Amino acid sequence: MLVDLTIKGFLAETAGSAPVPGGGSISALNGAIATALTEMVANLTIGKKKYADVEGQMRTIATEAAIIRERLIRDIDRDSEAYDRVFAAFKLPKETEEEKAERSRVIQDATKQAAMVPMEVAEEIASVMETIIYVAHKGNRNAVTDACVAMMTARTCVLGALLNVRINLTSIKDEAFVKRMSEKADFLESEAIRIEKKLLDWTQEQLKVEN
Repeated sequence: MLVDLTIKGFLAETAGSAPVPGGGSISALNGAIATALTEMVANLTIGKKKYADVEGQMRTIATEAAIIRERLIRDIDRDSEAYDRVFAAFKLPKETEEEKAERSRVIQDATKQAAMVPMEVAEEIASVMETIIYVAHKGNRNAVTDACVAMMTARTCVLGALLNVRINLTSIKDEAFVKRMSEKADFLESEAIRIEKKLLDWTQEQLKVEN
């Protein structure tokens, strides 16, 4: 399991000649990092008298972010496993017409799954991005830049995952599926960019005021 490796081991595995872990797994890792930082900002706010009025919300955010973080950690391996299934499908026999038809069906099914996993990753972390703005605005002021890093990492997760969605869609023959996934990808990408910009612009203004 990739998630059981040390940081050094994971990076060495990524740097190797095997195609996995690749961009999809790294996108999921970015998402897990983003949620971990979101938790951190919330936890740095909890228990501080200055932020007593938002403590309840911060406790909820920390709990929910932890759940999402665990799902994204599992997605690191899920993405690599989805790629492996596509790779295995291409190795199926194709000597007879029946074998060719079955091979084609398995390849299409595996490729759809390989598109769906990163889409789920993108949707998962996209659901956290407005929460990151909330913890930046309402949370411990000393951790506002940590919230910004969480946001930038979340945006990287979304955009990276969607690239993996789109490259798989180029091999899928189901036009309705491709259309639906493409439209969803376009929306998530534009929202991720918009939300990140909103937080970074706000933070820059805050830092100017404080200076």
